[in-house]
Amino acid sequence: MIDYLKIPSPCYVIDEERFRKNLSLIKRVSDESGAEIILAFKGFAMWGVFPVLRKYISGAAASSADEARLCFEEIGSPAHTYSPVFKADDFESVLKYSSHVTFNSLSQFRKYSDILKKHSRKISAGLRINPEFSEVSHGIYNPCSHGSRLGVTSEDLGDSLPEGIEGFHFHVLFESDSYALEKVLEIVESKFGKHFSKIGWINMGGGHLITRKDYDVSHLINILRKFREKTGLHVILEPGSAFAWETGELVASVEDIVENQGIKTAILDVSFTAHMPDCLEMPYKPKILGATDPVSGKPTYRIGGNSCLSGDVMGEWSFDKDINPGDRIVFLDMIHYTMVKTTTFNGVHHPSIGMWTSENKFKLIRKFGYKDYKNRLS
Repeated sequence: MIDYLKIPSPCYVIDEERFRKNLSLIKRVSDESGAEIILAFKGFAMWGVFPVLRKYISGAAASSADEARLCFEEIGSPAHTYSPVFKADDFESVLKYSSHVTFNSLSQFRKYSDILKKHSRKISAGLRINPEFSEVSHGIYNPCSHGSRLGVTSEDLGDSLPEGIEGFHFHVLFESDSYALEKVLEIVESKFGKHFSKIGWINMGGGHLITRKDYDVSHLINILRKFREKTGLHVILEPGSAFAWETGELVASVEDIVENQGIKTAILDVSFTAHMPDCLEMPYKPKILGATDPVSGKPTYRIGGNSCLSGDVMGEWSFDKDINPGDRIVFLDMIHYTMVKTTTFNGVHHPSIGMWTSENKFKLIRKFGYKDYKNRLS
């Protein structure tokens, strides 16, 4: 158990034991299904713990030249890189740090196909496909929404596959289970199966929440194994959240309590808009250790961030006793899709990054200061 009083505030802290548990499960799925599972940096890129991660997986999915370079330098292997568009100025760097490059459109592939052919090292080219089917209910995360800019439909692709395309990539899941994937695979096979004999791999993207407690891991293993045996394709999965799911917290402190029209707000040393943007973007209400949804008769507070954005507030929580300046507030499950999206809006103090080790000690990995804020702007 993490001793939160030993964690500097504010700080993202990952629990090494919980992290290893997730990694072990992901490795088991890979070993038993025969699928290659790599980490999607867009969900989790805390490279300070990659020495632990490298013992379980050997690759990552990138969405930019910088993410591809991070994979190459910190995981030690070239990345599987996809981007909605590649800029000409970045493309040589993308190739330098990638083993696979997936294009979002036929026009993007045509633009760069000659450069791929002339590159000194073999790069496997893929095409993102859009099966026009997804069960994702949040519009902001649905890549198959009407008029989506993401991927090539079966109608646009037609009956022929461009020379040089060696794989397909689709990403239509979001914190989904294996049964959602099973439905998607039926659609993908019906629409794009005619091309399977001409490619060597298929990347099933992310959104596979393998490490969630109720996830049917055996079912996933079975459908991946059957798909591989049926098609002969090399199967790749690239979850992000699953790697860091419920592995750590954001530790904050109460700095002030203000009251207006009967509403008490605890203002913290962290910001929702700067440090937990998904809470406002999705939106969702995070869990707080030792707190519940409002209960009549219990001390109840709205939680506010330390930026000047009026909407930098979230919900109301009830506590067993009054909270006061100096008390710790611990937001649960704040390691995936947090650090990768943070900003230094208002110049607010960015949380430190640390790990609670398997020896029950806190290890500070990174502390941020004025230069981190300043150097982003000029």
